[in-house]
Formats: sequence, C-alpha cells, structure tokens
Amino acid sequence: MDPTIQILDLKRMLIGDEPLLFLLEIVVRTIVIYAYTLVLLRWLGSRAIGQLSTVEFLLVIALGSAVGDAMFYPDVPLLHALAVVTLVVLANKALDVIMARSRKAERAIDGKPEEAIRDGVICSAFLRSTSLSTSELFQQLREKGIEHLGQVDHAYVETDGVLTVFKSKHDSRPGLPIVPPWEIEAPAEVFRDAASTSSPLACLRCGTVSVGQKTADCPQCAHRRWTIARE
Repeated sequence: MDPTIQILDLKRMLIGDEPLLFLLEIVVRTIVIYAYTLVLLRWLGSRAIGQLSTVEFLLVIALGSAVGDAMFYPDVPLLHALAVVTLVVLANKALDVIMARSRKAERAIDGKPEEAIRDGVICSAFLRSTSLSTSELFQQLREKGIEHLGQVDHAYVETDGVLTVFKSKHDSRPGLPIVPPWEIEAPAEVFRDAASTSSPLACLRCGTVSVGQKTADCPQCAHRRWTIARE
C-alpha cells in the first residue's frame, strides 16, 4: 500500500482527486462503453453468452467490473463506482421496458430463435448461419439422447443459445447418424453413383435421406457425399 494514503480518508474514498464535474464524464463514458459492448455481444451471437440474454450478460460483466474496482483499488472513488453501477442498472431497466413495448427492439437487442432442423433435415438457412456449427449442433442433440436426425421433427436455436428439440413420432424414419461423434468415428462415405445398396442414404452435410435417386447431388444442399442412413 502507498504510505502516503491516509486510511479512511472520506474525500479520497468518495470523490477522489477529480473535480465533481468528472461525474458528467463518467456518465458519457458509461453510456458509450455500454452501447459499444452491447453491439459487440449481438455480433458475437448466443454462443458467447450461454443461457443468459444479451442484456443480462452485459449487466453481469458491467456490474462486476464497476463493483470490483471500487472494492480493491484505493484510487477508485466510491462515488464514481456508484455512478457507474446506477447508470448500468438504469440502462438495463430502460432496455427491458423498451423490449417489452417493442417487438422490433426486442429482436434487434436479443435476436430471434433460429430453425435448425425440420423433419430430420438441417435447414439450408442454418447451414449458412454462424449461430452453431454442425458439430456443436450434433453435440447438443446427443446430449438430448438423439442418435440420428430422423428422430427429430423440429429443432430451434433459442435466443440464449439453447437448442430446443421436438422428437419425431415416427420411430422408423431413417436419418443421418450422429452417434458416435464424428470426431471419434466418422460415418462411412458411400458414393451414390457407385453404390449398389438399396438402403436409404443420408447426405453428410444436411441429412437429407434419399432412396433410388439417380443423381449424385443432394436435392437440398447440392452436396455429393452420402452415408447409409440409420433407422
């Protein structure tokens, strides 16, 4: 500890060496940092946030920084930290009110759910998105007891990054196998133009199942790699 610091110096603790007008600068600084961080979090997407909403995650990291610095560093005045904490909470409350009143604002701030799988096939739009990679999608499906895509009617990536899965009622529908994980044992690739099997084949990119198709291209994603579908 700096020997020049006077213990329990109320002026240093509450105000510091800066003039009182510095509080106005703190207001501007907090608003700019808060808004910029919010934009970056929306750009990163739900994977970086986990099960918290974007606003909740930003509230946690902003309050953690503001509260922690004032607790440990003697050169951070309490009044400045309290101003930041108050502004962050007020900003969070204002965003909650705005999102409750405006559907457009809610989608712009928190995003919207994304359809990942429909009728056992990975959606084309999801394949082009960056919300989850295919391996991450398969991992979350396995965590819910899914062995192949034919067992899934619908799957949605929620705004908090969690995958919601509705299982198929058609137990006999074949699908792209995802067990064991492909990193451990990849499905055996079958070349359609050279295949003599009558078994249904599943596209290795989107999971489209086809039987007796003459062309090698997947009708859903134009991929040319296939494997035997699992039932």
